[in-house]
Amino acid sequence: MNKFLHRKRIKGLLLAILLIGLGITAGMIISSDLGLFSSGEAVNEGVRKVSVPLPFTGQSFVDVAKTATPAVVNISTTRKVAGPGRSPLDPFFEDPFFRRFFGDEFQRRGVPKERKEQSLGSGVIVDPGGLIVTNNHVVSQADEIVVLLSDRREFKGKLIGTDPKSDIAVVKIEAKDLPFLAWGDSDKLQVGEYALAIGNPFGLNQTVTAGIISAVGRANVGIAEYEDFIQTDAAINPGNSGGALVNVKGELIGINTAIFSRSGGYMGIGFAVPSSMAKAVVDSLVKSGKVVRGWLGVSIQVISQELAKEFGLKDNKGVLVSDVAANSPAGKGGLLRGDVITEYDGKVVDEPNHLRNMVAQTPIGKKVRLKIMRDKREKEIELAIGELPAEAQVSGEERSEGVAGNVLEGLEVADITPDIARELGLSKGETGVVVTSIIPGSPIEGAGLQEGDVITEINRKPVRNTKDFDSVVSRIKANESALILVTRAGRKSFIIAKP
Repeated sequence: MNKFLHRKRIKGLLLAILLIGLGITAGMIISSDLGLFSSGEAVNEGVRKVSVPLPFTGQSFVDVAKTATPAVVNISTTRKVAGPGRSPLDPFFEDPFFRRFFGDEFQRRGVPKERKEQSLGSGVIVDPGGLIVTNNHVVSQADEIVVLLSDRREFKGKLIGTDPKSDIAVVKIEAKDLPFLAWGDSDKLQVGEYALAIGNPFGLNQTVTAGIISAVGRANVGIAEYEDFIQTDAAINPGNSGGALVNVKGELIGINTAIFSRSGGYMGIGFAVPSSMAKAVVDSLVKSGKVVRGWLGVSIQVISQELAKEFGLKDNKGVLVSDVAANSPAGKGGLLRGDVITEYDGKVVDEPNHLRNMVAQTPIGKKVRLKIMRDKREKEIELAIGELPAEAQVSGEERSEGVAGNVLEGLEVADITPDIARELGLSKGETGVVVTSIIPGSPIEGAGLQEGDVITEINRKPVRNTKDFDSVVSRIKANESALILVTRAGRKSFIIAKP
């Protein structure tokens, strides 16, 4: 009897265990089908699962480097200069960009007054017939240009043309069937894309570094007059100037131009002129020997929160038209002071420099549509872009800025027009330049200047117009202060801007 009960209990226990096991298995199957649990993931309905494909491999870097490297050349220049020489042990000074920011304070005295100065940089072959694009500061004022190819052949370079405003130059060598890089479309770049920088840092030929696109559309950097830089963390050092920035397809997406550095070497921030701008400049230089830029004929400024409120805007997007030049494309097209430009030819406008670059690259005579806000209402106007005249008023779109590296960096001014004089209550015939914008975070920001101030003297030198302003400011060194005579609300006062 006891044995019978014992067997019965064992069978019951086994049956219970079997039923529990079946229940757990069924529950897991149902939960899996319903997507209630997933292996290795936290259960959080607010987190979206993102799959990031990584098709680009180390071998891909190798393939791109093999394709692109032969098209990058070493450019060395020689020029005769007056003044003391420097030690040959100063390799940093072999790069013109480094000298441009750090000067010649380390030069040594005791050498002849006239000497030959050599510089090293990079260039990119963009045509099999020997057309090379580089930076203006690499070949500027050079008496002799020597181009060294990847196969160690040397050629004497001929300067086709330069454009200091974008820091682009074109050099030609007499050769055929050269390896070259095809232009890529920098307008399609996205932050986070892989990029390779190729050049000759410190004279180390054919150096390749890898990184990502850190940012696009960088302006107000203070390197060139027309800025729309690609920012990358691919290592760029002295000697990389004029080299190639390429994408994963081996296409040329930028010309490496400058670095942000407190030491003179790589600190993770490099800038390249985008291919869209560089190609337009190269094509214009080759075709006409000069750069032809589009002209709108307006003064424009950033819209602050206060201005947005004053003009009845919902936000501070777009750029504010502060003046319209007489007989300009803008004036003929019906653009008025106080209009806010939000779109240019179908592209969103959010910053004055970006609008300026878009206008500059627009073909002369092309009709473009502007989307504007006027009296709190959206409106569209159409106008034909003109050619930027050599004597164009420098303001807003065509404005004067403090020279990069000195205390007035970040200051934007314009000539005094009759309308501006009337608006500011200036006396008849009063000369000077009016402050139209002060870039936030720039050296001049804390000096006490305000938009609407009229500058009539700098360092006791008269400033009658933007031409005078450019001339005086260009002579101010990086470590010098500036004494500024300002007219504000009918009163004159001196302001000292310290570095």
